[in-house]
Amino acid sequence: MTVATGAPLATAGRIRSIDALRGLVMLIMMVDHVREFFYIHAQVSDPMDVATTPPTLFFTRLLAHLCAPIFVALTGLSAFLYGQRAGPPEASLFLLKRGLFLILLELTLVNFAWTFSVQPQTIFLQVIWVIGLSMLALALLIHLPRWVLIGVGLLLTLGHNLLDPISFAPGQAGHDLWAVLHDRGFIDLPGGVRARTSYPLLPWIGVIALGYAIGPWFTGEVGARRRRLLITGGTMIVLFLLLRSINLYGETRPWSMEDGPLRTLMSFLNLTKYPPSADFLLATLGIGAGMLALLEKVPRWLAEGVAVFGGAPLFYYLLHLYALHLLNLAAAQFAGTQAPYSLPDVASLWVLTAMMAVPLWFACRWFGAIKRRSGLWWMRYL
Repeated sequence: MTVATGAPLATAGRIRSIDALRGLVMLIMMVDHVREFFYIHAQVSDPMDVATTPPTLFFTRLLAHLCAPIFVALTGLSAFLYGQRAGPPEASLFLLKRGLFLILLELTLVNFAWTFSVQPQTIFLQVIWVIGLSMLALALLIHLPRWVLIGVGLLLTLGHNLLDPISFAPGQAGHDLWAVLHDRGFIDLPGGVRARTSYPLLPWIGVIALGYAIGPWFTGEVGARRRRLLITGGTMIVLFLLLRSINLYGETRPWSMEDGPLRTLMSFLNLTKYPPSADFLLATLGIGAGMLALLEKVPRWLAEGVAVFGGAPLFYYLLHLYALHLLNLAAAQFAGTQAPYSLPDVASLWVLTAMMAVPLWFACRWFGAIKRRSGLWWMRYL
């Protein structure tokens, strides 16, 4: 990857602001995963129940909404930058192989990290699965003209809610395919096992396509791309506010006036993630574009520190899931209670996340150095 001379965050073939943003959202993601493992007594729905969810828990969960859209968009952006160096045919082949690898990883190591069961009754098809499938789609889409790619991305991210009235009952022809593409649901598999499609695919193809489409901004002058990111992000936020205000399109759950301004704000921000509504994607990607622009202006030491996580994302993802699960089992054993062990309040979730971030940072720095020095082909997939 190359950028203009003088780019403040471009070193060693990588653009540090991309790694920094990826690392930042991965830290935010860990807060939500700490909640999943250590706050079992207060699991939240999607969207959340505004009347019963405490504001601290609501906004902690709300912050995690940034993670998947930004990460998928950065995957598309990184694919473009890889193609600039290796060429579109090689980039397409890499996307194909890595996409298949991620799908396999979701079905094996990732699912085992969540369940610690070699014969789970439910296989959860989550973010790694949908990133893999999106990469397979992008492997084909990158051969289209850029304006067509942008059109496909906008159509899928902003227009997929037009498909909401379409549904298929379990057992009906088309149910399984539609569960993968648009409706979150269960798919029956042989042996009494079922799969849960937590991340329906169609809107995520749009997100990865738009991430790829902004790639040319990162091969030119830094100031120009910052302005484009800020204008794009601001436009998306304004469009989100407009659509959300009129309550006509873009979100399946309309907002309403609640008991007090805080609960009303919570209702306004209470967006659907599975699948991500148009409003959800406008808000999260708009914020993400602004964050990416601002990260090119933060102090170098801060960007480099956060970028350590973003430089080894798959290693971090697997390591933090296994560490959290094992820590929960150990805490239950130490406390003399039945697993899973639950923490008493939301503040303790943030404290535990901060404590976990320190050893994970050193582990990612160690692995990132090994990955950069290695000439092994398979290290690119990690």
